[in-house]
Amino acid sequence: QEQLVESGGGLVQAGGSLRLSCAASGRTFSMYAMGWFRQAPGKERDFVATISWNGDITKYADSVKGRFTISRDNAKNMVYLQMNTLQPEDTAVYYCAKSSYSSASIYRSYYRWWGQGTQVTVSS
Repeated sequence: QEQLVESGGGLVQAGGSLRLSCAASGRTFSMYAMGWFRQAPGKERDFVATISWNGDITKYADSVKGRFTISRDNAKNMVYLQMNTLQPEDTAVYYCAKSSYSSASIYRSYYRWWGQGTQVTVSS
């Protein structure tokens, strides 16, 4: 049974940083790409960042490029999202997701397993 558990969310002032973590269960973590998505109130769940199965390929939404960094540790079944220079528009629930494929993908439909989400709130 696949399970993803996010942590690290919270309240931060604009310009601050947070590091989100996602712990994955199961023995196939290292075989698949991972992603982070976010959903603000009243909006769609949007792509934020993705990383390939071995960490060689990463992709980012234009809105976070240069500020956010996704990484993974396959030995620990963990994926991370380092978020710097946070802005109020980054406020959302952030979801960790595991793809059905090994290649990094920006498409939500490629992700089969999802965590429950962690709230990130950035105050101005």
